[in-house]
Parts: sequence; C-alpha cells; structure tokens
Amino acid sequence: MAPPIAGLLETSLYVSDMVRSAAFFRDTLGLRIMIESARLTAFDAGRGGVLLLFPRGGATRDVTTESGTIPGHDGDGPLHMAFAIPADALDRWRAHLSDHRVVMRGEMRWPRGGTSVYFEDPDGHVLELATPGLWPNDEDRRSSDRG
Repeated sequence: MAPPIAGLLETSLYVSDMVRSAAFFRDTLGLRIMIESARLTAFDAGRGGVLLLFPRGGATRDVTTESGTIPGHDGDGPLHMAFAIPADALDRWRAHLSDHRVVMRGEMRWPRGGTSVYFEDPDGHVLELATPGLWPNDEDRRSSDRG
C-alpha cells in the first residue's frame, strides 16, 4: 500500500510569451505572483496550490545546484487545468471573464451537482473554473464553501 498523498501541490503550463501569460493570470484571474524569474513564474493558486508558468521549451534541461537536482520537463499543445471556485461565485466569474473579453469555450453541469466553465489562456491552454460537485472527493470543499 502506498503512503498517503496530502494533495496536489503544483501544476505547470508552458507558454510562448511569459510577460503576456503572467499578466493574464495576474490581472484577469487575480492570482498573486510568488516568484518571478526568467525561468518561471509561480502563482498562489489557493489552498496551498501553486501554478507554475515556464517558457515553452525553456525547462527541458535538468537544473542542478548545491541543494539538488530538478529534472527537466515540458509540455506541448493545449494543456488543461481547473481552478476550484465556490458555487456562489460562478455568476460573478462569468461576468468578470466577460468584462475581460475572455471567450467562453464551454460549460458543463455535472451529475453530482457541480458546474464547470471553460475558457482559454493566451496560449490556448484550456482552463476550467469548477464549483463543488464535480468529483466524489470534493465534499470537503462543498462544506467549506457554505461557511
């Protein structure tokens, strides 16, 4: 049996224009920048999660310092990630994205009661805002959204 996993800590997107993409996640989605360098921009994605932006093709080599080694990585094509939002914020997000001229790509009402809205970042990555009720394991999020 595997030891426990406490949660998803990081996810990465690979972008063609770091300045443009960082501005989108900062100004349009309201994420706070924690680290900004030529190699990466790290955003606070809430609840201990971190969104990392890397220049496309710019993190393929291992990075080794006296502290250790980070293996190289990269991604290609339209990647996907989802942000958790409270159910009562969905309409405000729709209006906010519309105000920022973000084109909606789709919407899904899930059998468990959640709703997802889909849109793209400047690199064509498919982003999702999802209310509680998408996955069986989001009951904690559902109850914490109530207060």
